[in-house]
Amino acid sequence: MEHCTAATLLTTLGHEGRLQVFRLLMRRAPQSVRPGELVAALALKPATLSAYLAALQAAGLVQAERQGRAIHYRADTARLGTLITYLHADAGRARPAPLPEGAAPMPDRPLHVLFICTGNSARSIIVEALLRDLGAGRFVAHSAGTRPGSAPNPLALRVLEQAGHATAGLRSKPLTEFEGPAAPPLDFVFTVCDAAANEECPYWPGMPMTAHWGLPDPAAANGTEAEKLLAFAQTYRHMRRRIEAFVALPLTSLARLALQSQIDEIGKNGTA
Repeated sequence: MEHCTAATLLTTLGHEGRLQVFRLLMRRAPQSVRPGELVAALALKPATLSAYLAALQAAGLVQAERQGRAIHYRADTARLGTLITYLHADAGRARPAPLPEGAAPMPDRPLHVLFICTGNSARSIIVEALLRDLGAGRFVAHSAGTRPGSAPNPLALRVLEQAGHATAGLRSKPLTEFEGPAAPPLDFVFTVCDAAANEECPYWPGMPMTAHWGLPDPAAANGTEAEKLLAFAQTYRHMRRRIEAFVALPLTSLARLALQSQIDEIGKNGTA
């Protein structure tokens, strides 16, 4: 990367508003986001958002893509990676990185995985039970909500029970249970709803790997009881495919960059 290009990228990200937009798009990467959702999540005026997106696009940090009749925006993770490589290799004179690319990414113990949504009542509860039961003792599954409800959705529990999963220990809980010195050491953190991904989450010690595995909220489905149950069953099927793909990954042998690519790809399953 040329020095002038790096300077342009750093200048673009040096603006607090543009950085705020880019950080949200990175939390949703590699998926794209509608401008209206950015406006609502960041409390920006549409004209202000347009100016920020134009600057980020001009720097190559954000890409626009058409989905039907609408334009969506996504962070260019490759462009950011190039900038980080430049800072490490040139400005940092290739000093040893905290996490060398060739290092084994995962510790030799059961891996702690946290799934986050807003209410911690449906999607995150379903995927917690799936990883607990499909992980064959290799994982410790957790879930939490940014604004948790009082209890899991009864239809989520019914779908799990119909699929043969125990539900007795499942409960809705806040993110604060996973903060502080008594919290478990997290290895992966996945957001499973767009609203949770749009919010600021705590700093996680140990740099757990993160990805966005968003799906529509089955609790928002309308219709008869059978139609609502079908929405929960569809969410269960999508999440089961993701967990089956996740537990099949060779986690102890993949380098972090390759592993990040794999878990990002898993998050695309069921989003179309």
